[in-house]
Amino acid sequence: RAATGLLAPAAARDGLSAALARLLMLSKRCPFRDVRERSEAILGRVQELGIRIPRPLGHGPSRFIPEKETIQVGNEDAMMHTLFADSFATLGRLDNVTLVMVFHPQYLESFLKTQHYLLQMDGPLPLHYRHYIGIMAAARHQCSYLVNLHVNDFLHVGGDPKWLNGLENAPQKLQNLGELNKMLAHRPWLITKEHIEQLLKTEENSWSLAELIHAVVLLTHYHSLASFTFGCGISPEIDCEGGHTFRPPSVSNYCICDITNGYHGVDENQASPAGSIPTTESVCEVEALMEKMKQLQECRDEEEASQEEMATRFEREKRESMFVCSSEDEESAPARDVSRHFEDTSYGYKDFSRHGMHVPTFRVQDYSWEDHGYSLVNRLYPDVGQLLDEKFHIAYNLTYNTMAMHKDVDTSMLRRAIWNYIHCMFGIRYDDYDYGEINQLLDRSFKVYIKTVVCTPEKTTKRMYDSFWRQFEHSEKVHVNLLLVEARMQAELLYALRAITRYMT
Repeated sequence: RAATGLLAPAAARDGLSAALARLLMLSKRCPFRDVRERSEAILGRVQELGIRIPRPLGHGPSRFIPEKETIQVGNEDAMMHTLFADSFATLGRLDNVTLVMVFHPQYLESFLKTQHYLLQMDGPLPLHYRHYIGIMAAARHQCSYLVNLHVNDFLHVGGDPKWLNGLENAPQKLQNLGELNKMLAHRPWLITKEHIEQLLKTEENSWSLAELIHAVVLLTHYHSLASFTFGCGISPEIDCEGGHTFRPPSVSNYCICDITNGYHGVDENQASPAGSIPTTESVCEVEALMEKMKQLQECRDEEEASQEEMATRFEREKRESMFVCSSEDEESAPARDVSRHFEDTSYGYKDFSRHGMHVPTFRVQDYSWEDHGYSLVNRLYPDVGQLLDEKFHIAYNLTYNTMAMHKDVDTSMLRRAIWNYIHCMFGIRYDDYDYGEINQLLDRSFKVYIKTVVCTPEKTTKRMYDSFWRQFEHSEKVHVNLLLVEARMQAELLYALRAITRYMT
């Protein structure tokens, strides 16, 4: 029923090709076995009629992680199956983000619950506005993967197709959000209470405080999700543009009609450093990192730096972070042009202290998520503060007490260094943290990866992903991306919410 029910609207909208691609997705990605079997049967019948069947263009949900190392639909455990079933029932699909995030089921459950609430439950904004804001946010990073998903969702909930021709065709109220969108995505430290006032005081096109909070949370959610998408090399969905092809594969012994045998023409020689056979150099890399963690802990126990010294170390790390940049000449993933969904295409990330401009340090002791942001969000958009708070805490505290091949390891020092380095790049300082630890724990290739994924995610390459923590598991690298996603989202939110608070007071 699900397979044939989904076939009709897809065929009406996009023709037979899209309908077959949708069935192909169901045959491989549906968590319900009966739907998979029915989809395969329909495709088999179509094949008998002499109609060409598409094949997946990618090899699994990620370009960076070999398909055989991801969780295969049909082989998941009970908890993962529940997550897959809930995701499919909510979204009508099992997307590639979910199939990569499921390395960490506890986080995925929180993520899906939050996203479902933001997009589908009662809230200040109408449903089509929510998906359009998702399109605007993802487009700022040229994330065609997320744009494509939300274009479909936008149309499904009755959105006007004309809006998709460009932001100038959307209502003025949404156009007015463009300035906040670009600053949040690229330079959130520039947001002031005057920007908030412009949105709230624009007569017939004005936003209410509750609507603005909803919009801000959606914008930060999709900016950060774009970071995860590029950071993990997420492939297009099978049934989306760029996810399937009718062209025969280059592997000569692979039959294009053989859609049920699980073979996608993957080159078995396609190796990835994570999870590969240990080399002396990479093993030494892990051992050296663990030794540094031990030494830093001993130094902590012996003496504590003064407040002046801590402030100096923060400023030093903040300055050094400006000179961490990608030197990659490798092309990142090709993307469909999505620039029509936002204004000022030349506006992008710039370090906050370049060109003689000085931005005051954002002290968490003066405005924090726990003491200020959480209550503001929860007051104006009930329950969302709680959902975000839970998601932040799960990402920050998530640990399996492992590092590569080592077990029973306390990784809290490393996780805090990653989180605080990201906030440092945004000019956010924790008075009680010694920023001298960051240079000890995060090497240059790792810093390049972090800054690229957080600040210019569309420039992320497989080479960057492969070059850091070479002996760590793919699940550990995905864990790093979860930290990056949540630290970035919280940093953006802190600047926006502080500006809203200043406007209100």
